Amino acid sequence: MYQTLTTSTDLSRQNESLTASVGASASQSPEIRVIKRNGSSTSLNISKIRKVVDWACQGKEVNPIALEAGLKTRLRDGITTREIQNNLINCALEMCSPDEPDWRYVAGRLHIWSLWKDTLASRGYAYGNYETTVRTKVNNGQYDDRILTYSAAELQSAGNWINGEWDTDYDYAGAVLLTGRYLLPDELPQEALLTCALLLATVEIPERRLAVAEQFYRATAERKISLATPILANLRVPNGSLTSCFILGIDDNLESIFGEITNTARISKNGGGVGVNVSRIRATGSQVMGKANASGGIIPWVKLLNDTAIAVNQGGRRAGAVTVSVDVWHLDVPEFLEMQTENGDQRRKAYDIFPQLVITDEFMRRVVNKQDWTLVDPYEVRSQLGIELAELWGEEFDRAYELIEANIDTKIHLYKKVNARELFKTIMRSQVETGMPYIAFKDTINRANPNKHLGYIPGVNLCTESFSNVTPGEEAHCCNLVSLNLANIEDHEIDRVCRVAVRMLDNTIDITLPPFEAAKTHNNKYRTIGVGAMGLADWLAKRHLSYDRLTDISGLFENIGYWCTRTSMELAQERSPYPAFPGSDWSQGKLIGSKPVQWFLDHAAHKERWVTLASDIQRYGIRNSHITAIAPNTSSSLVQGCTASILPVYSRFFYDKWAKGTVPIAPPYINKCFWFYPENKNLDQKKVVKATAVIQQWIDTGISMELLFNLNAGVYEPQNLGKSLSAKDIYDTLILAWQEGCKAIYYIRTVQKDDFKDGEEGCSACAN
Repeated sequence: MYQTLTTSTDLSRQNESLTASVGASASQSPEIRVIKRNGSSTSLNISKIRKVVDWACQGKEVNPIALEAGLKTRLRDGITTREIQNNLINCALEMCSPDEPDWRYVAGRLHIWSLWKDTLASRGYAYGNYETTVRTKVNNGQYDDRILTYSAAELQSAGNWINGEWDTDYDYAGAVLLTGRYLLPDELPQEALLTCALLLATVEIPERRLAVAEQFYRATAERKISLATPILANLRVPNGSLTSCFILGIDDNLESIFGEITNTARISKNGGGVGVNVSRIRATGSQVMGKANASGGIIPWVKLLNDTAIAVNQGGRRAGAVTVSVDVWHLDVPEFLEMQTENGDQRRKAYDIFPQLVITDEFMRRVVNKQDWTLVDPYEVRSQLGIELAELWGEEFDRAYELIEANIDTKIHLYKKVNARELFKTIMRSQVETGMPYIAFKDTINRANPNKHLGYIPGVNLCTESFSNVTPGEEAHCCNLVSLNLANIEDHEIDRVCRVAVRMLDNTIDITLPPFEAAKTHNNKYRTIGVGAMGLADWLAKRHLSYDRLTDISGLFENIGYWCTRTSMELAQERSPYPAFPGSDWSQGKLIGSKPVQWFLDHAAHKERWVTLASDIQRYGIRNSHITAIAPNTSSSLVQGCTASILPVYSRFFYDKWAKGTVPIAPPYINKCFWFYPENKNLDQKKVVKATAVIQQWIDTGISMELLFNLNAGVYEPQNLGKSLSAKDIYDTLILAWQEGCKAIYYIRTVQKDDFKDGEEGCSACAN
């Protein structure tokens, strides 16, 4: 039985099994020599590699002898210990299959073993001397010196919480992502998680900060809570920004445009994703300094944002990520939709941003009714009618838009009339071909905004789940994120884990360093956080449930919504409400999504607790203006060993293509329940929309909802009777998302490549 590695002696003893020579059989030829790390050589020996193989395979449904056999043909005289290790990993990956998915855990353990060995060789010890690790890294400038808030005795005590066996829970994809993306040089996984936990607890009162830090550490180390990438990557680093999501608004002047481009660069430098709304900027052909037809519109500025994302590449970790949003009434929308096509003027193309359309209810009504829609120039509307159209939503927008259309050809001369249905089909065609634009339903988003007394939400963030008030040059939305791993949380733990998650994120607000002033203002004023979820597909599969079980899904997220909201209220009692609370919908007794208490009496499974909570919030306030938001978690779910977000898994077993090759992916609970669980590639996406809409009722911000359309014939049997999806099927699904109250649509993904046929009844078949 493998024992926890808590001292350098323990790890050194195990390390001898790998660094010494190993063999493929007891009678292995003595001529084969192995080059050790120090440059010396020794004979190949089967017994020592067998110990490592047996350890890596322990508790998994695999045959270790098969791994030894797979290594035989890869051995040669002069092979290095590192090559042997890599060959073992490759053998395990090659044997991974739908019938034997556990080989990916064997490969993961072997990868972690290499990390342990490298760390031991580099610094002379592995786990077991945490205080020394901290002080060394602070002295080297790798760790934020705020970790020294803790005494030597406290650091030693915290080091005793480390359980090295938790490192062996990762499969290969998770182990590679964790070690490659998040760890610092000469740092082990549990040290990274423990240091994050201790730093997050520094804002607690001294008498209990160590106890709170232990809660934070155990929740992350046991993979019940997943830290967002900026927190896990930047928290330990001096002056690191922890905020995941930003949204900027740009005014119609050069100072604002270039100021927000600079802020975009600052965000990208620190690893954040950013949304930029350009709806206020005048359209192509508008006036500039009194000269008619002088404006180049929004596209040149979008291109500058595009190039900024390329130039400032998140510290070299990955490309900068910017979604640019524009309201659907803007005159430049048709060209905006053509920005990523190959044809046309390349000087007006932007291939590296993520386009987003902000859509009002009035537009959607006209789509359904096949009515005309008028595209206008915001500058002309502002100068001729005194209306800042970008700020409006709901009935106020409807009235202003009616006034604009009444003044066409009298005061409004720069416009274009289109059929709303045809424009929507153009949007659909772009989504099917490229996966984008993202769609943000502006009225739905702003109706649920608890801070509408102080502003409006112009669009959504890069992953469409986080948003709040934005004022150009004054307030830039920013939000810190974690996610609950539903695959690893039992039902009786939800209240405890939610409490830990909310407290963790509220502390993050106080220790992060926003990259510019408008973000700092927003951070302090609204204290926006986003507790999300991943592993819903695992949660369902473990219970033999499907996405049709809306009552069960609703019950789960009602509990999550309740405990997260209640915890924020309790933090307000302890620490005070967020500064913008007076006058907010929260202060008026409205709860998640700005809904009145009566809604909860009509829809909640546990009704009275919501009445009490509404009363308590009015009395004590609430600490955070937005509390829950479900991110896509595509990469972090691999580290967590679960399915991404709340979406169905694409397939029970598949290969993900990475830079260094393909990696097997097999969500554990889905694979075990393969006879029951529906795969997303064969699932009617209306079921996904309805499940997301049910979850959205209990999530006060947004959800990253991807939709996957399989365009092959007969995959949706028996409903389609051998037919392929039509454009109308996709159209109906998108309309349903709006009607059911979804706030946004993230990527549209498709399976199969063919031609997108025009017309609602035609076959649509393009892969992105």
